[in-house]
Amino acid sequence: MKKKSILLAIVTILALTLVTVGCGGGGGEDTTSTDSNDEAAIKIGFLGATTGGHAYYGINTLAGMKMAADELNEAGGVIGKQIEIVEADHGSKLSEGATVAQKLIQRDKVNAIVGDPTTGITKIAAPIAEDNQVVQISAGAVGDYVVNTEDGKLREFVYRNTLLNAVAVPPVVKYLKDELGWNKVAVVTSMNNDYSVGLTKLFKEALNDAGVEIVADESIQDGDQNFSAQVTSIKPNNPDGIVFTGYYTEGGLFMKEVRKQGLDIDMVGGDGLLAETLWEMGGEAVNGSMVYCGFAADPTMAEGKTKAFIENYSTANDGALPDMFVAQGYDAVMMLADAMKAAESDDPVVFKEEIKKFEDWQGVSGTITIRDDHEPLKSPVYLLEVAEGDNGQQFKVKAVIPVK
Repeated sequence: MKKKSILLAIVTILALTLVTVGCGGGGGEDTTSTDSNDEAAIKIGFLGATTGGHAYYGINTLAGMKMAADELNEAGGVIGKQIEIVEADHGSKLSEGATVAQKLIQRDKVNAIVGDPTTGITKIAAPIAEDNQVVQISAGAVGDYVVNTEDGKLREFVYRNTLLNAVAVPPVVKYLKDELGWNKVAVVTSMNNDYSVGLTKLFKEALNDAGVEIVADESIQDGDQNFSAQVTSIKPNNPDGIVFTGYYTEGGLFMKEVRKQGLDIDMVGGDGLLAETLWEMGGEAVNGSMVYCGFAADPTMAEGKTKAFIENYSTANDGALPDMFVAQGYDAVMMLADAMKAAESDDPVVFKEEIKKFEDWQGVSGTITIRDDHEPLKSPVYLLEVAEGDNGQQFKVKAVIPVK
């Protein structure tokens, strides 16, 4: 009996001790390691492709994001917390864009999303981010209906930091006419590509305003490999150049067919052509092809943080220079960090208000002002040209065109 009484007393004391530990000072809050880790980090989700046809954009955007996060973390983080980049890969598939966006928000509990670099998937993810009140900054989408819906309603949580096609196209067309003597052109559109369809519309408006005649208007599809019929149709019209609004894979193959049929004309397009894949697919046929974009790394002209950014990236990547996607991915993370610092909060509902206030914000890709419509105002436009360099083909700066 005595042993049983002692045992009962010990059990009772242990039970009381556990109750005291469970209630004392804890307020009943869950203090598991998972919650603790969540509180210790600011999670920024990467929405993009690291595989598939648009992997170049995604891989480079992610590289810029990681570079920014590393620098911020080395400097002590943001509002006392470390930045964690949560990676995802939709495989360049439109059908997976919504799934990945949902996972980043619902499963990974990100504070913000950077992506997608393309317009199509950005448009799919934007309403998801808006409905869940998570800030999304696209570091590449340049088409319509990203920060606003098709009926004109402004999205409060969606922004972008890239040079808009609507801003870039008119000065590029003016340069083509005034400096290169393009008075008549062929226009080629990829009809299953939202980016291409939207860009063609802007080019046609600018060409018309500048008095440049469209002598051929051809359609292709993303994924096509044979363009003999389209080039055959273009050839008798003798254009001064080709406005190609699609992506680099089809662009390279298209110019290969252009040269095969004996046309001595060049192609111009937007940043959808900005990838080494352009000459991997087109070879020497794309020499002279031009791409406009909002950033070009020129170590001889860069200053301040842009110069440091180029040097740091080059040192870490065997002398390679960062492209627009690296720079804008980097800037997107830095914009989020500055907004959180200004708001003293990592709550998207709170820090999104600081993004709206950015005026002449200095990023490595240029000076950015976020207008009332959430769209970025950036200048200048860089016009790049494919040319032979010391290590083979590369993009070289052909012109720096101011935006008025």
